[in-house]
Amino acid sequence: MTLLGRVPAGLVLTPGASADRDHSTLVMIEEALPEVPVLRLTLATTSVPRAVTKVIDATTDFAAELDADLCDIVLGGRSFGGRSCSVAAAEGLGVGGLLLLSYPLHPPGKPDKLRVDHFPDIAIPTWFISGEKDPFGTAAEFEEHIAAISGKTTIEWVGGGHSPKNAQERDVVERTRAALVG
Repeated sequence: MTLLGRVPAGLVLTPGASADRDHSTLVMIEEALPEVPVLRLTLATTSVPRAVTKVIDATTDFAAELDADLCDIVLGGRSFGGRSCSVAAAEGLGVGGLLLLSYPLHPPGKPDKLRVDHFPDIAIPTWFISGEKDPFGTAAEFEEHIAAISGKTTIEWVGGGHSPKNAQERDVVERTRAALVG
């Protein structure tokens, strides 16, 4: 089973708030997907509305460059980048699916500051990959909140925390490949 049920025409990847397009996980994902064109973005902002605008513009241009329908593109990102992609999809960007790595349900230690208000507006397949010890959201919290997403959801857990390293990072890349191309 894959996210779209087919190989996507393209993948847009976004980094966490303090990283850029050359974040090691994003580079490793692109290298692991030679059959999928990948656009890695630097968001260069911590404003969700500005990041969403950048994601929408870049994704629309990327689909046109590939001569692909938006519904054949997958949006993905780590932490803040994934959050921005999920908001773009919730606001109506017609992509086919979301790949959310280390999604920040809430700031560490602040489970009352949830970042899920837009989840009911996500109606596309959404695949989460998170660390078992991620302080931005526990397994129980994910189970509770992803139920609001009307599109099919999948969640996979890897070892490590919010920023998996070494073997855990390779596990994220392998799971991402499996999610996108089988």
